[in-house]
Amino acid sequence: MQSNINIKNKRARFDYEILDKYTAGIVLSGTEIKSIRLGKASLSQSFCEFNDNGELFVINMQIDEYSHGSHYNHKPKAERKLLLNKRELKKLRKEVATAGLTIIPINLFLNDRGLAKINIGLARGKKEFDKRETIKDRENKRNLSRIKKNFNNH
Repeated sequence: MQSNINIKNKRARFDYEILDKYTAGIVLSGTEIKSIRLGKASLSQSFCEFNDNGELFVINMQIDEYSHGSHYNHKPKAERKLLLNKRELKKLRKEVATAGLTIIPINLFLNDRGLAKINIGLARGKKEFDKRETIKDRENKRNLSRIKKNFNNH
């Protein structure tokens, strides 16, 4: 069993400031887990939302159709239920309602038992100047490491 599947949402840390992290189970059908094991999933443009019953769903997550699936294949962009305990769901729902925060998927992985898990983050959207600050910090770190490398080589 291949357990090194780790599908990341690369835009999450750039577009959002992550305040809190949770690991949730995810309800999948047979062909969905097979596609994830092949690494055919994407978290870009996805987010999490509560329904009327207080259940948390991940929306807009792309899981490609399984290549060997028949007419029982799944829909690629279906809403998928996330599994958290009641206390965590209650806390998340309160934070989203009062503080205007959002819940975004950070990465999708397979645990040691072969089950699909998803790391979600309670996040606040970054403003444009925050993004510029992030880019500037990244470039400064890159330049500093380049200078250190050149200094160590001479």
